[in-house]
Amino acid sequence: MKKERLRLPLYIQIQEYFKKLISSGELTENQKIPTENELISKFNVSRITVANALTQLAQDGWIYRIPGRGSFVSKGPSFPETLRETVEIPVDPVVIPSDGEDISKQAGDSTRFVAQSSGKRMIALIIPTVEDFFALRLLKGINKILKNSDYYLAVILTNHSKEMEKEAIVQLLQKGVAGLIIFPIDAETYNDEILSLKINNFPFVLIDRYLPGVDTHFVCSNNRLGAQLAVSHLWELGHREIAICTDSPLNTVTVEERIAGYMDALKQREAMINPALILTEFSVDYKEKDDNHVLHRYIKNGLATAYITLNAQLGLYIAGIARRLKLNVPGRLSILTFDDPSSGIDEQGTFTHIAQSEDEIGSRAASILIDLLNNPENANGYKKVILKPELVIRSSTGPLIGLAK
Repeated sequence: MKKERLRLPLYIQIQEYFKKLISSGELTENQKIPTENELISKFNVSRITVANALTQLAQDGWIYRIPGRGSFVSKGPSFPETLRETVEIPVDPVVIPSDGEDISKQAGDSTRFVAQSSGKRMIALIIPTVEDFFALRLLKGINKILKNSDYYLAVILTNHSKEMEKEAIVQLLQKGVAGLIIFPIDAETYNDEILSLKINNFPFVLIDRYLPGVDTHFVCSNNRLGAQLAVSHLWELGHREIAICTDSPLNTVTVEERIAGYMDALKQREAMINPALILTEFSVDYKEKDDNHVLHRYIKNGLATAYITLNAQLGLYIAGIARRLKLNVPGRLSILTFDDPSSGIDEQGTFTHIAQSEDEIGSRAASILIDLLNNPENANGYKKVILKPELVIRSSTGPLIGLAK
């Protein structure tokens, strides 16, 4: 196999920049480093790229972080750094290294597979997309387990395409992947390739969701409980017109369970369930500000005083609409998201959210898979892990003040 040096990913370039400054003494112990926003501007990169670089610097001992205050120089690691060797293998669809090549830059290149040339066996994460910090924290949890193991991780983005998901599984099996962690598309019909993995006893673990009626190993959050926590919080603040919304392109068990939890919470309070407050039939172009979008019209007409969004990015989008309509958040409008839109590195998050312990989901899934690979003779039944979500209250929700118009 031909080996060649690839251009260092952007997140590594940022790491090397700070390592050089720290090693040369230009940055000294306990000195604060620039904020995320400053680094985004300096390097002209995405927030995820900066977050990934700072996360790895902290893990390697170059910096330490204080929530709400920022990142600071530590004494640095006690071991010398070595450059990682990489190899390139043609593959389709997109495959990227687990420890964080800039996904926004890589997404347009569907012919590159990059992995550590370490002699370790490959485990792959198959995931629909990487659009916010949910996936980054998920990867952090997986890598926490794999870094001291005999395996490395490759990540494949399927872009919510069942066909790409099928093709990814087929190609990975052909390349001798040892095991799979799959964030399934989960449309109305199951992926035949996933069912084939089960029939052939191939080691794999599902994350974030499971396949109803099909026994597999899986790790997820209690989505029903998460929605109940969200409704309860908003109800206690005085909100009665509470909307729940998702722009998920496909029907998934995750969405169904969260909506079921939302309805359960309203039924417990003997409240009428208004179908007009369950918003699922729309899509969002997050790069555009569309004042004709259904959500813009909905919010402008004041049909709800609080919004539960089933992903963090949608919460940011609704907050943007509220700003353009000059609706105070909170006050005239409260927004509660599933997952934290902030990186949690050196910025203080502002969104009340349902925390799903993505880090733990990743680490538990990786632990189950490694155990299946290393001790197949001890496999006994399916491991089904459902983690308890947590309500994190911040400043995007508050008591209702007046009515949105």
